[in-house]
Amino acid sequence: MYIVRDIFHLQFGHYRDAKTLLESAKDQKLLPPDAKEVRILSDFTGDAYRLIFEQGYETLNDYEKSMQAGMGGDEWKKWYEEFKKHVISSHREILKLVF
Repeated sequence: MYIVRDIFHLQFGHYRDAKTLLESAKDQKLLPPDAKEVRILSDFTGDAYRLIFEQGYETLNDYEKSMQAGMGGDEWKKWYEEFKKHVISSHREILKLVF
């Protein structure tokens, strides 16, 4: 199994707006429906003002298919344009679950 983490560093004071947009994405079913598990996390310690999207996939091919299907839709593109207004930077980690 692979764990994909997209880590977004938010602008100061933008957490509530970004969280509201995430709730909207969840309601609109824009989050990856084919991931084995999906979690959205917020920082508790460490770098401040982060949102972390964590998704689990059996294979990297499953992840790639999910990205193509999800990011290709007009609704997702519209949502993402609004979301990225709150982001300073981001990065992605892809981890392999050992046991």
